[in-house]
Amino acid sequence: MALALAQRIARIGLVAGPVLALAVYFVLPETFVAAGGKSVAFTHAGRATLAMMTWMATWWMTEAVDIEVTALLPIATFPLAGIMPLGRTTANYGADVIYLFLGGFVLALAIQRWGLDRRIAFATLRMVGTRPKAIVAGTMAATALVSMWVSNTATAAMMVPIVLSVIDVALRRRTGKGLAEHGGIPGEDRDMSNFALSALLGIAYAASIGGLGTIIGSPPNGILVRFVEQTSGIRIGFLEWMAIGVPAMLAFLPLAWFLNTTVMFPSRMTEIEGGREYVRDEWAKLGPLNAGERATLAVFVVTVALWMSSSVLSTWTVGGTRPLAGLSDAGIAILAAIALFLIPVDRAKGVRAMDWATAQKLPWGVLILFGGGLALAAATEANGVPQYIGSLAAGFAGWPVWAVLLAIIAIMVFMSELTSNTAQVATMLPILAALAPVLGVPAGMLLVPATIAASCAFMMPVGTPPNAIVFGTGLVRMPQMIRAGLWLNLTGILVIFALTYVVVVPTIGAGR
Repeated sequence: MALALAQRIARIGLVAGPVLALAVYFVLPETFVAAGGKSVAFTHAGRATLAMMTWMATWWMTEAVDIEVTALLPIATFPLAGIMPLGRTTANYGADVIYLFLGGFVLALAIQRWGLDRRIAFATLRMVGTRPKAIVAGTMAATALVSMWVSNTATAAMMVPIVLSVIDVALRRRTGKGLAEHGGIPGEDRDMSNFALSALLGIAYAASIGGLGTIIGSPPNGILVRFVEQTSGIRIGFLEWMAIGVPAMLAFLPLAWFLNTTVMFPSRMTEIEGGREYVRDEWAKLGPLNAGERATLAVFVVTVALWMSSSVLSTWTVGGTRPLAGLSDAGIAILAAIALFLIPVDRAKGVRAMDWATAQKLPWGVLILFGGGLALAAATEANGVPQYIGSLAAGFAGWPVWAVLLAIIAIMVFMSELTSNTAQVATMLPILAALAPVLGVPAGMLLVPATIAASCAFMMPVGTPPNAIVFGTGLVRMPQMIRAGLWLNLTGILVIFALTYVVVVPTIGAGR
């Protein structure tokens, strides 16, 4: 039923995208009244840009075609429509933030290839013990930590089998049968069922929350960083983003754990019998760090250290010159990737920490999606679209800033339940940047919370890949996911709203 509905929406969207684009182009005025009452010409390029924004947003929201295909539209249409020359359009598909993610993806693949992520997970379980609430806390913490550096999809895919194994052990100790024999969690065992739900949903939530912590943790973060640099010339470095993202993660994660284990799915289980033995045995199977893990861990530590100190190193002066002035986050990421391809793990067999067969598993589509979003943002900035949107937003001038901010956060959170958060952010950032001057606030005050909100979809299986992976276990039913996710969405809206004033505004400064 749901699949048939999605297919119907996609078919409608396929036609609606170009039709709405044409309608928007012909409806838009050739002049508009800007701030201050001055009449300004709205050029053909500006109107065509808004039309293409409508087309791309429609295809993205309805998933009429794969979202990566929609991201390629600017290359074909922008030069034809007179929006932007081909060279300037395609330059966005090679932006520095794309190479930052490319290097980050290679590093993440190396972490997965050698099992370093699994070691982190079991190390955490060894520390937290075998009480149900502690297990959920430990697995959520491990998931969030890994998700800061590895894609949330890969993190959830790695953590869910570990959690399922713990649930299976607990169920066998209580009933003598495992998940397979029972065909799931026995409905009459409410405590066991609640533990399983809180553990599985905790993985989905933590994978998304962990992605807030770093620029490479979630694609919307990278879109925002590049957009801000592209439109205002302000560079947000790795450490600067962490000053916002890590507090957001640290505020969100305990709340998600509390809601999950205490409010939504409380369990009276005190200890998982046999849990310690399971964790101990799995840890023993891992053995000492292998050569691949050691090499990857060394590269990872050096890379993170360089990312966090790049702003200082790039200004280091020796004899009146700055030898590391060209150091950048993207350059560091690519150096890390190259190092992994060079470092030998088994000289006799010619095995290195990374090979191209593994690198081919990169999520190349995400990089294309980046390019399309950045091309759209560049076109809106170049063709005066923000000024026009600003004139339309003049009606918000009398609104309290807090009310507009709260509405934006809520819209972004619930919108991301049904659309790609990367595509959503790429579409909304130019609009929000135009709204900021109307409200008399720095653009970052709207852009940053909106970007964070786009990564906080917890209700629907389609909201994020981790949600889908957890739902795919068959142990979480749709009503349970929606009910728990709704509470977390509402909590998230308030948390992001508070963080905007407590963390974001002091960090970005009055000028951003």
